Amino acid sequence: MRAAVLEAMPGELVVDDVEIGAPGAGEVLVRTAAAGLCHSDLHFMDALYPHPLPAVLGHECAGVVEAVGPGVSYVAAGDHVIGCLSAYCGACDFCLTGRLYLCSNRAVLERGDGPPRLSRRGEAVNQFFRLSSFAEQILVHEHALVKITKDMPLDRAALIGCGVTTGLGAAFRTAAVQPGSTVAVVGCGGIGLNVVQGARIAGAGRIIAVDVNPTKLEMAQQFGATDVVDGSKVDAVEAVRELTRGGVEYSFEAIGAKVTTEQCWKMLANGGLATVIGMIPVGTKIEIHGPELLMEKKIQGSNMGSNRFRVDMPRYIDLYLQGRLKLDELVSARITLDQVNEGFAAMRTGHVARSVIVF
Repeated sequence: MRAAVLEAMPGELVVDDVEIGAPGAGEVLVRTAAAGLCHSDLHFMDALYPHPLPAVLGHECAGVVEAVGPGVSYVAAGDHVIGCLSAYCGACDFCLTGRLYLCSNRAVLERGDGPPRLSRRGEAVNQFFRLSSFAEQILVHEHALVKITKDMPLDRAALIGCGVTTGLGAAFRTAAVQPGSTVAVVGCGGIGLNVVQGARIAGAGRIIAVDVNPTKLEMAQQFGATDVVDGSKVDAVEAVRELTRGGVEYSFEAIGAKVTTEQCWKMLANGGLATVIGMIPVGTKIEIHGPELLMEKKIQGSNMGSNRFRVDMPRYIDLYLQGRLKLDELVSARITLDQVNEGFAAMRTGHVARSVIVF
């Protein structure tokens, strides 16, 4: 099959022929229909996070089951599925207490000493987040998949695999935004836009979108922002505090940078909660004003929207099919696998929400 391989960090992807194995015990072979380009992939291409090489990147995907291995009962050939990097073992303390997204024993989902799932010219190729969706097929453990209705277009379903679930879940589950509350979202790319519409669906009374790109701020209004702040023209913190007469109850960081994380903290009203979604580079230190903790301000991280993906993703599909969740508007471009580097180049410009590889 053809796949996009990262051979050096930093570096671009190389589209090459890669061999994929047959499904073993608990494994499922899926024909990839669509894969979204996520900023998380770019973090690894830019060497902001480590990963063994060579590796087939990609983790936001949907497709059709082609074959299943021994012991698989959840899906069968012909089923439509979404892949999720929050694969779970089902037996560790985190899984048993309902926090599958924090699973501490994902190693059991891999092959261990067996033959690699992916190889190239006789040498093993690393699987990215146990998915590697920039490829014509994926071979994964069944605990990395959720079965979905065939009424759902697969190019839209792919977005739910990461960006949509991460953004919506941060609003719904990690922060538990309350009806009528005030919200600020810093960074209005693919993740941030989903936080915005998550806050809208949750019933927030005021949703302030903050970015330095006018195109993204315009999109944020389409997704439910009641106010926008252009951080290139004004002090974003002061603007948010002025709009809300003292600060927001919830702020969300959807970029992954020190300065924007600290801005989210400073935007909070007393008793407010800052949720950091973005992948802050390894080694970065965040500074907050300690005495403000006495005012019960809180800061927390969010892992994939604190998801329960086999429950959450079908519900998000229902919201989309009911016309309550915007997905069509997230797709800025549909591209081929050969255009994957062009897609990431477009992402760097900041003028796209999501590019989707359609196989």
